[in-house]
Amino acid sequence: MTDFEGRDDAGSDADGRDDAADDAASADEHSREEFSPDPVGHTRVAAGMTVGELVEAYGEAGIGAADVHEAGDVLAEMFGSPDCTVFLSLAGAMVPAGMRRVVSELIRDGYVDALVTTGANLTHDTIEAIGGKHHHGRTHDPDRSLREHDETLRDEGVDRIYNVYLPQEHFAEFEGHLREAVFPAFEGAESVSIAELCAELGRANAAVNAREGVAEDPGVVAAASESNVPVYCPAIQDSVLGLQAWMYGQTAEFTLDALADMGPLTDLAFEADDAGCLLVGGGVPKNFTLQTMLVTPRAYDYAVQVTMDPEATGGLSGATLEEARSWGKLEKDARNASVYGDATVMLPLLVAAARERVE
Repeated sequence: MTDFEGRDDAGSDADGRDDAADDAASADEHSREEFSPDPVGHTRVAAGMTVGELVEAYGEAGIGAADVHEAGDVLAEMFGSPDCTVFLSLAGAMVPAGMRRVVSELIRDGYVDALVTTGANLTHDTIEAIGGKHHHGRTHDPDRSLREHDETLRDEGVDRIYNVYLPQEHFAEFEGHLREAVFPAFEGAESVSIAELCAELGRANAAVNAREGVAEDPGVVAAASESNVPVYCPAIQDSVLGLQAWMYGQTAEFTLDALADMGPLTDLAFEADDAGCLLVGGGVPKNFTLQTMLVTPRAYDYAVQVTMDPEATGGLSGATLEEARSWGKLEKDARNASVYGDATVMLPLLVAAARERVE
């Protein structure tokens, strides 16, 4: 007999659910190995909130916001650890795009123990240090074809980096600076390491910057030189700086030793209690930074990557940090996070959030 006002003999209740179904649902939920009971929340933004508060609020959300939150958390732990040696890998046009002070202040404030970057960033950093400027531009002219736009820039002596312009006369000033204030310091030396060249470049940049009263600060390589932070540039030949070094060496006794930095860089990694890396962009700096751990008995304990390159190309720039773990570049239990987006947007956001938490 069924009691329609309550429960029947099988245990059904008035709303049609039964105890067996409840038990099955509960058991099913607990058996989901990858299922998180933590629901996605909804990020709240408010006037006056800090960058750190915004990145923390991203932790309620999913997709890219969750990645930014995780990366900010890992970076803050890396920066906040007194025993962590931090390697910063800097690729892309970060200096021309206006990220110069973000990097130089990280170095001056003691958050970076080694910088691995491109010759291009060092070139543009030096141009600003000695008084040159990059300028706002545009990727195209609506009244001309794309080709005509860049042909006009060439005729006018202006180089374009996406939507940033650089007058070519700054390269002549850069060459003069190198020949007068940097390269002569190594006359008579049998060979010079790239890190030694970068240290001298930083000293010369700071000296000219102060002497000429340049409004812009002396920059990244000067900050590194002042802070005794080594700067490694493994593909220096692929830049105007490398080109000028080669040209100078045609008429003077000046030779760069491309392998001389391997020992000091490896020693820095070998002696680290903990090691962390912030990888901005990909290319040679990223791999040079990661491969350092292949000749040490340890690997990175922390890693944060900012890239726009997809994994599916098989290229190093898009390679995941999980893949790096398979090579032994990251510890098995390392904390790592990747953010996919424009580094000119993501780097200041992450650095501000991490510094806010640490400081």
